[in-house]
Amino acid sequence: MISTLVRTDPWPLRRQRTDELLTRYAFASELLGFYRSLLPVQEKAYRAAEEDHPGPTDLPRYVVDRVMPTVIDVTVADGPRRLRDGVVERFCSADLPDLVGRWLSGAAQTPFEVFLARASASPVLEALKGERESPLNDRHCPACGGLPQLSYFAVTGEALVTGPRYLLCSRCGRTWVFSRMVCAGCGERSGNQMPIYREEAQFPHVRIDACQACQHYLLTFDLRQDTAAVPVVDELACLPLDLFARERGFTKITPNLLGN
Repeated sequence: MISTLVRTDPWPLRRQRTDELLTRYAFASELLGFYRSLLPVQEKAYRAAEEDHPGPTDLPRYVVDRVMPTVIDVTVADGPRRLRDGVVERFCSADLPDLVGRWLSGAAQTPFEVFLARASASPVLEALKGERESPLNDRHCPACGGLPQLSYFAVTGEALVTGPRYLLCSRCGRTWVFSRMVCAGCGERSGNQMPIYREEAQFPHVRIDACQACQHYLLTFDLRQDTAAVPVVDELACLPLDLFARERGFTKITPNLLGN
């Protein structure tokens, strides 16, 4: 059964958490600093989309005209060099509405194309809060059909009780309840096929949920362990966990906004 959490304004918490993690994880400062620069652009896009409510057929052109130029400006000013160069090349040479449309449809794209489309379109989708008539399955977002970015356990208010597990959509930011004992990548249910890895000294509230059946993984955040955590922000700082998983042959179900 699919259900969703009540949505609140995400932007103040994202800014606050990014600032906090910038002081905690020096090794992630470049990526977190760039994300901090992107946040005002994405928030502005979110607020505008709430007012404008562009329709599905208008969405690619809306994103290209209203959001993407500022995303490019911030990327050129503050982005990592390799990302900056790749994104500028695609911005100058690609059919941009088609690029956004292909990302919305889930088509295969280069990492630079994915970043350009996702950084520009995801806050618009997040604002629209759509609903699919027929979700593909419970491993896909009920709002847009996107794949999960991460999962988390919600706070219940009871010290000894772990809350339900939610998946968070990589495309529109929607959350939905998902079984604890099922792989979010392939639906595997055998616990013997799903190892869990932790690094509690540095990331006590995070674990790697991997699957040997499909060789995929995602990061899971326990909000009881860190009630200030904002999973979509915290994941950007978890580079050592991503490296650990990749070294063991696992591929993340969906790389995050910055490609990890």
